[in-house]
Amino acid sequence: MNSESNDMTRRRFAGFIARSFLGVGIGLPMFRAAAGEVAEEILPRGSASRVIFLYMSGGMSHLDTLDPKTDTEVRGPLESIPTSVPGIRLSAHMEGLARCMHKAAVIRSMSSTQGAHDRGRYLMRTGYTRRGTIRHPTTGAWTMRLAGRLNRYIPGYVTIGADSRHPGSGFMESLYAPLPIGDPRSGLQNGKLPSGISEKRFLGRLNISSQLDAAFNQRFDLRKVRDYTQAYREALSLIRGRDLDAFDIGLEPGEMRERYGDSSFGQGCLLARRLVEHDVRYVEVHSGGWDTHQNNFERVGNRARELDRALSSLIMDLDSRGLLESTLVVVATEFGRTPRINQNDGRDHYPKAFSTLMAGGGVRGGRVHGATNGKGMEVVESRVSIPDFNATIAHALGLPQDKVLLSDSGRPFTVADKGRPVRELFV
Repeated sequence: MNSESNDMTRRRFAGFIARSFLGVGIGLPMFRAAAGEVAEEILPRGSASRVIFLYMSGGMSHLDTLDPKTDTEVRGPLESIPTSVPGIRLSAHMEGLARCMHKAAVIRSMSSTQGAHDRGRYLMRTGYTRRGTIRHPTTGAWTMRLAGRLNRYIPGYVTIGADSRHPGSGFMESLYAPLPIGDPRSGLQNGKLPSGISEKRFLGRLNISSQLDAAFNQRFDLRKVRDYTQAYREALSLIRGRDLDAFDIGLEPGEMRERYGDSSFGQGCLLARRLVEHDVRYVEVHSGGWDTHQNNFERVGNRARELDRALSSLIMDLDSRGLLESTLVVVATEFGRTPRINQNDGRDHYPKAFSTLMAGGGVRGGRVHGATNGKGMEVVESRVSIPDFNATIAHALGLPQDKVLLSDSGRPFTVADKGRPVRELFV
């Protein structure tokens, strides 16, 4: 057998071992080495230690925000505008972002396999297709599991305005689940000891409670019992912590609150900035109302202007505080909207092609990655899948993407499934 045949046999054997024993084709370096393959060039990771993930729920129209077209058949009444980067144009709704486009990168070649809202949201937040037998962790939960907290006094993962269907920590322990905040203006509710209860008396009650629970916890040493106990400890730690002011946007100057906009989303972005200032590692802020089957242009206009005001303020605010390089700002949605305008002056679900955005965290601003055709219907350059997108977030954070964790049923998973990071955004 010649040397070429030997090399091929080694490659096949290494691939078989990887698939058989790990259950996934993740291409670990050890198997590449065993196969004699040339490892691809290792490009520098991003500089992020925190993420602010802005989620546009309902399916944000790429044509009316980040990927405007000149074709009159698909663009509707909306014009595009120039940005701070020559050659890059955005929707007229995105005036603030246009002024700081040199700080951000738009991905115009996103494509999803899911065209229904719940499944699309699940895929975007976890990188995995929903299955009835397992609940996958979000990228935020993976971040907590693989990178840990930056501030031990407050939770490292917070959601603002998200609904109860959020996947949270999935099959991971509740320790990695997000702390949910409903209204950012109200901040963290029930975060102080009850009125009239001293800390000494409170600690005494806790001691009695621990004694009563000890026998039960020992007899039923189960994950759900441990999770409940851990959640209770986390709540107590938070109540007694020193950084509760992080959750109070009332401490911000009125001018700053106005700059972000008076919407729940705008104030949520301001709260997110306060949280990352206090070393919360992963914050998700939710914006609803993007499901525009009817009256698309008016409704998207309202949502997009709200997004633009908050997003541009967030980028420039982080930059002025020296936090943008260490904070990855992400704008995501489950899919785009149809180029075809329907009979209700609306746009329908369109997972085939849409846009997202990243800024900070080592991402080089002032660029567009990928492209759709003249009608925004087809990805014609550098397609990016949802797992690729999540892998890019992981790459910005320096998370180990080959790290395999097992679910309760013993199945192996990695942070971004088989996604490959868009490394070009960082160089």
